[in-house]
Amino acid sequence: MVAAIDKAIREREHLLVQAGTGTGKSLAYLTPSLLVDGPVVVSTATLALQNQLVEHDLPRLAAAVEPVLGRKPTFAVLKGRHHYLCVAKMEHADEEAPTDTLFDDAPPKQTQWLGEAGRLGKQIQRLQAWAEKTKTGDRDELDPGVDDTAWRQVSMPARDCVGAQRCPYGPECFAEASRARAREADLVVTNHSLLAVDMLAERHIVPPHKLLIIDEAHELADRVSSASQAELTPDAIERSSRRARTLIPPAAAESLAEAADALTVGLAETPAGRITAGLPELLQQAVTLIESATRAGLTAIGDVKSDDPDPVRKQQAKAALDDLNDTAQRLLEESDFDVAWVEKSDTGSGRRALVVAPLSVAGTLAQGLYTDRTVVATSATLTLGGRFDTVARSLGLPAASTAPPADPQSPASGDGWTSLDVGSPFDYPRQGILYVAAHLPRPQMSGLPAGAGEELVKLVEALGGRTLGLFSSRRAATQAAELLRARTDLPILLQGEESLPVLVRRFKEDKASCLFGVMSLWQGVDVPGDACQLVVIDRLPFPRPDEPLAAARAAAVDANGGSGFASVSVPIAAVRLAQGVGRLIRSTGDKGVVAVLDSRLETARGYGAFLRKSLPPFWYTTRPDVALGALQRLAGK
Repeated sequence: MVAAIDKAIREREHLLVQAGTGTGKSLAYLTPSLLVDGPVVVSTATLALQNQLVEHDLPRLAAAVEPVLGRKPTFAVLKGRHHYLCVAKMEHADEEAPTDTLFDDAPPKQTQWLGEAGRLGKQIQRLQAWAEKTKTGDRDELDPGVDDTAWRQVSMPARDCVGAQRCPYGPECFAEASRARAREADLVVTNHSLLAVDMLAERHIVPPHKLLIIDEAHELADRVSSASQAELTPDAIERSSRRARTLIPPAAAESLAEAADALTVGLAETPAGRITAGLPELLQQAVTLIESATRAGLTAIGDVKSDDPDPVRKQQAKAALDDLNDTAQRLLEESDFDVAWVEKSDTGSGRRALVVAPLSVAGTLAQGLYTDRTVVATSATLTLGGRFDTVARSLGLPAASTAPPADPQSPASGDGWTSLDVGSPFDYPRQGILYVAAHLPRPQMSGLPAGAGEELVKLVEALGGRTLGLFSSRRAATQAAELLRARTDLPILLQGEESLPVLVRRFKEDKASCLFGVMSLWQGVDVPGDACQLVVIDRLPFPRPDEPLAAARAAAVDANGGSGFASVSVPIAAVRLAQGVGRLIRSTGDKGVVAVLDSRLETARGYGAFLRKSLPPFWYTTRPDVALGALQRLAGK
């Protein structure tokens, strides 16, 4: 991997590298990166990996290469502005917290927040004390932390910032200081969300660089989709009106209130889901009112000038209205390249939103990701069905013109890019079994089928706990937990009943326990050793029919004569399944069983084999007695 990256740098050719857990891929890409004559940027999807790079890997490597380079390479972390304390907002945090700002991002029932004001005030006091001591203003350095409501009172999103030149506190700005450090560093560590925003902002945020390393690259397209997504909510319009009320005429404020009311009615009358034939009449009227009211408000506010009495507050008001106006115009255009849908919360909060997102971000990535720099994208999950083509297309690269080489560890060439599978240090056929319950009926209804529930009980009892249950829905996870609690005496931990870090810690500490949850567990749990020796997956993780983006993308493929299911749904399921299965073997000493309670992985023609090829090469069986026997041996029975 080091040699392949070095070659890609020298030849200025983009590179995709699949490197399994335990290969040391971070060291493999950091080593040649530190030898590049010019800035390098490393982007990660998770905070955990970012911290690992900055706190452990980079300090060790920088010290190791110092004798070779004759100097010690420098590195810095670059985060979005909202991660940093804003001195301008800090100055007004006390006076704002009990009034408008307290409710800027609050739910409609403001009365419930009145009882929170005292707690919020205490958190802001602690933030003020920390502000006098911190040298970076980075939220991650605040220990113990504060909740999001408190942090919003003292941080500034990028869209609200007036810029260092117009802000009276510009010379003291923590976010600007972090950018200055990044511009001077040899290597900058950032995250996919900021990288996505940088591309959409025409590369004006991340410092210019020659080499971009994208770790956890399978996440990038989704992060770019999220960054390109926008929404309209009644709460957002009301917040914008409050922010702007001292800067706009009463008539303009009244128009904003009427627009918020119209959107409330339109969302209430429109079913949740994708909008396929233009905005319904009530939503069309509401969005038209929003566009008109926000445009009038923006005209009234005018330009933000350095000699304004309060340029920060004026910029906040203008940015909020500008966002709403842009989103309204985008929805009214009804572009074939956008997808719109109504989103309604199923958690009881009552939140409703009109959302718009791009149908595809491959074009955005093709235009914004690869120009004037070499890109190395790596992950444990880059090949689907044994090939890089699907992931390459999702990242804006053309499909490879040749088949992969017979030796997966030899580079394969595409058009302007090469690929490499470095394999894994794990002996998957000896360390793990992939068991597919092929005798179970094909899953039909949502939730946990009775047969799958019985199979789950047998598997868990055979091992005596040590089970990570990955479920396709919260309902299925809850049913599984209730079933195991009724049929066994094992400690059953269910996502949502406590914070995830607490649940994972208890799962690691108690070998008799089981941890059940939904999609965030499919990637976010790392439990090496014998605390996790059985991973159960209830069904293949295809996108649900009510996932608007996936449904729209599949429909677009169908309309062009292709198969949306094969081109969109199956690759999504393959990535998710590979991530979930990857929870089992996390070190060379791990052993265990992955049990998939969905018979389609064995019986479905075509995509069943494709999905299996996307997984590590475990010893494969469909015999229940083989899986149960292996689990009993692991349990010492």
